[in-house]
Amino acid sequence: MHKYDLVVCGGGTAGIAAGYIAAKHGLKTLIVEKNIHLGGSITSALVIPAMKSNTQNINCEFYNDFINELREYNGQITYADGNQGWFNPELSKIAFDSMMEKAGCDILYDTEVTDAQTDKNLVKSIIIASKTLSLYIESLYFLDTTGDGNLSKILNNKILENKEPRQPMTLRFHVSGIDMKKFADWIMNFDKDRNVTTSCNIENQIHLSTACTWDKDRNWALWPLFEDAINKGIIRESDASYFQLFTIPGMPGTVSLNCPRIVSDKDIDPIDMFGKSIALMTARKQIWRLYSFMKQYFPGFEESYISNIADMLGVRESRRVECLKVYTKEDILSGEQYANPVLHADYPIDIHSYKKDSSTLQHTKVDYELPIECLKSADYDNLYVAGRNVSADFSAQAALRIQTSCFSMGEAVAKDIAKILRT
Repeated sequence: MHKYDLVVCGGGTAGIAAGYIAAKHGLKTLIVEKNIHLGGSITSALVIPAMKSNTQNINCEFYNDFINELREYNGQITYADGNQGWFNPELSKIAFDSMMEKAGCDILYDTEVTDAQTDKNLVKSIIIASKTLSLYIESLYFLDTTGDGNLSKILNNKILENKEPRQPMTLRFHVSGIDMKKFADWIMNFDKDRNVTTSCNIENQIHLSTACTWDKDRNWALWPLFEDAINKGIIRESDASYFQLFTIPGMPGTVSLNCPRIVSDKDIDPIDMFGKSIALMTARKQIWRLYSFMKQYFPGFEESYISNIADMLGVRESRRVECLKVYTKEDILSGEQYANPVLHADYPIDIHSYKKDSSTLQHTKVDYELPIECLKSADYDNLYVAGRNVSADFSAQAALRIQTSCFSMGEAVAKDIAKILRT
């Protein structure tokens, strides 16, 4: 029997922060990760850059250490707006390994939790399995950072009822071989809205960002091009529902696309294997159409090519686990302060919709914080949850799910457990 102080189930954004900080605090820690690298949404789903938020440096030790580590590989920049979260997803895989090794955190890759043993209100052990081996792992504490709340589901922990339409998923991709100067000069002249399109030169590399959606909340400069391509049958209207483009540190001539949004006649449940499989095939067809559009309409893309397609869907919300407190939209908007906050943020309530002109981006008038009770299981005394499966209602989760907040959640759990074990 392998014994630990903390077992982290899921090596995504919340899980890696928890594993790293727990190990730094002297806890014998294990991360169980189903993929062959850490990072989750950053590395597998290509969700870059991290959205900017006012963290006030609360539970940001992991985030700051990660930025410093990634700089050693020339895989991070600070954009013109002050956002430090522009990461290279491939180099992040190397940086995460290095950080965990330095901290002394054990990792099991290509491994998933399949079962668990409990005694009343305590989780005693879990069973993990790879393709060739199953193991019992015993621990004083467990953390569910699987994103979909898979460990909590195995434990029959209460799952919050979903009463809202699902948010659409995405499958992000990269395009390389771009003449970036040609494209930057064109797009900055074509779109004068600096709230949408920006460009800067950082360490002798051009970095830029631009966007367009089918929503009529603003006069999108790129929309006439999308409309023309729709009329010519190059893309479909749903392909143009959401389009966002960013450059990548350490990858000259390459951009990362925050799209396609996978639009369906009905909600696609990210837990349903059949629905997810159809979504993946649908998205890859969309990627080809969007790439064909860019190559034809964007100067500088003439010799470009698709260089990477994410190996994980971008899921905004699936299972949310019930903890001692369920954080609500009202809590977000109230801006209530806590003595020992898990995180501090000002990221808006960001709800994507399958329907045109139906998405929500509600900015809060005050910053908000999250209490630790939203990360402590209601059913088990030694089980925590962190990340997008946080104990929050649908709207509150839509603000909390960003990477910087997930980092802070994982870090806060590690510090809470370390404090308990010291006393």
